Amino acid sequence: MFQILDYGLMNYGFVKVASAIPRVRVADCAFNASQIEKEIIIADGKGVEIIVFPELCLTGYTCGDLFAHSLLLESAELGLMQILNNTRQLDIISILGVPVPLNGMLLNAAVVIQKGKVLGVVPKTYLPNYKEFYEKRWFTSASEVMEPMVRLCGQNVPLNACLLFDTAGTTFGIELCEDLWAPIPPSSALALQGAEIIFNLSADNEGVGKHNYLRSLIAQQSARCIAGYVFSSCGFGESTTDVVFAGNALIYENGTLLASGKRFSFEEQVVTSEIDVERLRTERRVNTTFASCRAQTAQGVARHVATEYVNARDLQLTRTFDPHPFVPQGPMLDERCEEIFSIQVSGLAQRLTHTQAKSAVVGISGGLDSTLALLVCVQTFDKLGLSRKGIIGVTMPGFGTTDRTHSNAVDLMESLGVTIREVSIKDACLQHFKDIGHNPEVHDVTYENSQARERTQILMDIANQTNGLVIGTGDLSELALGWATYNGDHMSMYGVNASVPKTLVKHLVKWVAENGMGEASRKTLLDIVDTPISPELIPADEDGNIRQITEDLVGPYELHDFFLYYFLRFGFAPSKIYFLAVRTFKGVYDEETVKKWLQTFCRRFFNQQFKRSCLPDGPKVGSVSLSPRGDWRMPSDASSALWLNDVAPL
Repeated sequence: MFQILDYGLMNYGFVKVASAIPRVRVADCAFNASQIEKEIIIADGKGVEIIVFPELCLTGYTCGDLFAHSLLLESAELGLMQILNNTRQLDIISILGVPVPLNGMLLNAAVVIQKGKVLGVVPKTYLPNYKEFYEKRWFTSASEVMEPMVRLCGQNVPLNACLLFDTAGTTFGIELCEDLWAPIPPSSALALQGAEIIFNLSADNEGVGKHNYLRSLIAQQSARCIAGYVFSSCGFGESTTDVVFAGNALIYENGTLLASGKRFSFEEQVVTSEIDVERLRTERRVNTTFASCRAQTAQGVARHVATEYVNARDLQLTRTFDPHPFVPQGPMLDERCEEIFSIQVSGLAQRLTHTQAKSAVVGISGGLDSTLALLVCVQTFDKLGLSRKGIIGVTMPGFGTTDRTHSNAVDLMESLGVTIREVSIKDACLQHFKDIGHNPEVHDVTYENSQARERTQILMDIANQTNGLVIGTGDLSELALGWATYNGDHMSMYGVNASVPKTLVKHLVKWVAENGMGEASRKTLLDIVDTPISPELIPADEDGNIRQITEDLVGPYELHDFFLYYFLRFGFAPSKIYFLAVRTFKGVYDEETVKKWLQTFCRRFFNQQFKRSCLPDGPKVGSVSLSPRGDWRMPSDASSALWLNDVAPL
């Protein structure tokens, strides 16, 4: 019990796996065994816990009628014994493709070995017997095998297509090549019965367009099973009499490709990565469909096989993590921005239509969030065939408003052709300070929040005047940190940015600027993108520049969005988030800086829940949302102690 817990803590739920493509000589088992052995040793040296090899790698897949010769089968068993003997000191678990004789039958099987022992044998279920495949000529399907055990290399070992292998860190299952292509692959049942990683030994030959289909198939199956999927298929050295094998080494995690080998390589390959089984477990717990499907399948079919417990090694993480998980890279960015913007527009259009509102009222500060909200309003009115004059943009200069943001706000509204109103909040706030006995020279939370609430009151009253809706501007990152004034900018009648994180807001505004709002608007929009993020509640400096920089106060939004993604999307502990962030932002933020802002995130996220418990409606645009009606339901008085204590020792 304690050993397994220690393993998980040291490795943060990651299991290092490998897909190997050895060089083979058809029917030369001694040569093949030496090549396999070499790759096992290489992988073990890299800290790999489980390695998989191609289908029938010990003999070669393309032996044909030579599989009927006892000399080949005996040589294969001798080769397996050689591998067992020469790797008995290694901790690594190896999965090899071997022809296994059994009571007058021959099985195309995966043999699982570790520390000189055969742990189990998994025979192939679906034998292709069409076009270039003739496997039923030599092999028997697992569905026709009744024996629960097989004797191999002097050991009596479990034999079943539904074996689950339990290690200290995970449970894995195995299927072979054609099994994956079946309408209901064995891996589906294995996953429902506990397999978190599926290993596939394959002899998939090449054909035009087939590789893309294969990758799509593996991605889909790993996603449906919410599992890791490690695929290894035959490569150079197999017979090319009629077909060619390119050697595919692929590692997926829940639909995402983590690592791949080089196709058509003439050299052997060992492709490694780390599968995050903790993440997979979280996904399965959250996904109620997975549990429902599991409940409808027969239980108790799979047999569990215990592997040898080994001491965990320090994790050397080779996979990388996107520092901006909410922001897709490359050509996908434009597509994602268009999709998100369309969701926001559709959400607002439905709300305006349903309420029969005559106007949309938006407070325009010259900052990113209010700019995005205004752009959503403009596009919505255009699509509904309404005059942009029905959009009332209200700029409300206060004590901290700078010329740059005020000019940008006015210029943007003019270029978009919306109705412009300007209402200064200075006199009203000074009167309010006088009424409550607050010294306006004391720039504390009362000074700041009074301005935010005054602005919200103005917007609400203008909406009442014009039979309209106040459109909220606050974003997901601000909601996570509670960076909003309760019943101030926290409140609106519909929050179009509610599930858009700060790191994505900038890209959305830039995308709109470059995709059809006109040259006059474009220039202003790009300057807004470059403006420091600030609530502008504290007076500017002597040069008129913004003094109150948000990220100086609460921390960099790129860090907080990283924290938010892994905290909310996958339920990771702060210690694991820290582990990932330190490596992801190496050279950008040092360890102390990451820890400081992670503590801030945890503290604020818990302390500010009361603001999220009464949020206005707003559209969900991605996989993470903090709506109290949907994605995130948390007591406002939940303790943050457990999470802060997890950060403290780092």
